[in-house]
Amino acid sequence: MALRPFPFLPALAFLATLMGGGARAGEPPGVAIIDFTYSDSSGEPRDQTAEHQARLKAFMAALATDLAAGGRLRVVTPHCDPAPCNLTAGAVPELAEAAKQAGADLLMVGGIHKMSTLVQMAKVEVVAVKAGRVVFQKLYTFRGDNDEAWRRAESFIAGQILTVPQD
Repeated sequence: MALRPFPFLPALAFLATLMGGGARAGEPPGVAIIDFTYSDSSGEPRDQTAEHQARLKAFMAALATDLAAGGRLRVVTPHCDPAPCNLTAGAVPELAEAAKQAGADLLMVGGIHKMSTLVQMAKVEVVAVKAGRVVFQKLYTFRGDNDEAWRRAESFIAGQILTVPQD
């Protein structure tokens, strides 16, 4: 197997792409994160609504923290009327406009669906607000419905989002 002389150059080029084009000169690209939706069709007899809402809240907070860590992205908060911004109250174009007004280059939306006792799905989309197009779209599955399962899912998704190229 031949070694490439500078195997890290593609990664550096990609990082330069991610860092470039921020809403404000000298700042990293801004990302507006809209709280994910949550649904449960597992049919479990015990009401877990409060637990799921607490986990979703922790998931969203950790996602914002992880995306901002290292300074590669800057988390911005869009303003919607009525507040807060969410997928159920507004269409993606309206949310993208609110994100753009807040200085975001990217808009992230998504949702988590519990389909059975052990399996949940997370759908994530990232929209380049200036271009008005989806630049990242994935459906993840994760096992478990406890704090650790949610933490692992969030950490993996955050790592994936950090690979989204910036237009």
